[in-house]
Amino acid sequence: MRNKKLIPFEIIEKAVAGEPEAIAAVLRHYEGCIKYLSTYRGHINDDIQDRLKAQLIKAILQFRFDR
Repeated sequence: MRNKKLIPFEIIEKAVAGEPEAIAAVLRHYEGCIKYLSTYRGHINDDIQDRLKAQLIKAILQFRFDR
């Protein structure tokens, strides 16, 4: 039985390798959290949302498994 709240390891490996589809899957997984964090006074701030997405992509690409 798989936990639906976790991103499959294979997707994480592909995202770290830079595959655009895998990175998009990770972004989709965290989409709700990103929207929540970018909401201010009931409205989504697009600048904050874009910045959070960019920081997540940067973290994915800098991640190393050998640490």
